[in-house]
Amino acid sequence: MPILPLQLDEVGVDIDGRRLLDGIALTIEAGPRTVILGPNGAGKSLLLRLCHGLVGPSTGTVRWCGDDARQARRRQAMVFQKPVMLRRSLRANVLYGLKLQGFPPDQRHERVADALERTGLTSRADQRAVSLSAGEQQRLALARAWALAPEILFLDEPTASLDPGATAAVEAIVNQIHGAGTKIVMTTHDLGQAKRLADEVIFLQAGKVAERTAARTFFERPESEAGRAFLGGELMW
Repeated sequence: MPILPLQLDEVGVDIDGRRLLDGIALTIEAGPRTVILGPNGAGKSLLLRLCHGLVGPSTGTVRWCGDDARQARRRQAMVFQKPVMLRRSLRANVLYGLKLQGFPPDQRHERVADALERTGLTSRADQRAVSLSAGEQQRLALARAWALAPEILFLDEPTASLDPGATAAVEAIVNQIHGAGTKIVMTTHDLGQAKRLADEVIFLQAGKVAERTAARTFFERPESEAGRAFLGGELMW
């Protein structure tokens, strides 16, 4: 049974006595690539962590389709801006993720080999992951996620510290993962990247959803005043 759609009903998140997300009402459905935009401090990364289950709601509810919480955890994955690498080989890094998620031993090595091949890392499989460049480490993080065959993949600023070549390689992999049927939900501060990757945009301002619309509509004629100010390069407080 699929775990999507993901339903957020009037969700608020309080941290250290401050309301950082407020009144979030969203349905995240399978299909289009969803990019979350907004100024610094708007709550983009926090919203991803909330969806992924790393942060719980202070108010409201977060519900996956179906009643099996264990299935929901297993069928989603998240890649961070600075992925944590085990001090092991690339192969062992991907294998470890499969073990944690309880994949049968007879499936693991085939999944590892396939994920490394798809991300262009097969020739480095026995190299220590900590020796990779930042771009290669992000590709490995995507390989770890892709090996799980998640129904939804959350990406938090996956290319923020990468050069253009590494960014292009990561974007190509993200598009491949999407093409294989995985729902993509990502944050980025790069408007060019959002234009390249987004099918729809969720725009956050001060912890609230100011706008949700098709990407082309957002970039050509944003509906919200906050969205227009953001695209116009205005400072937003």
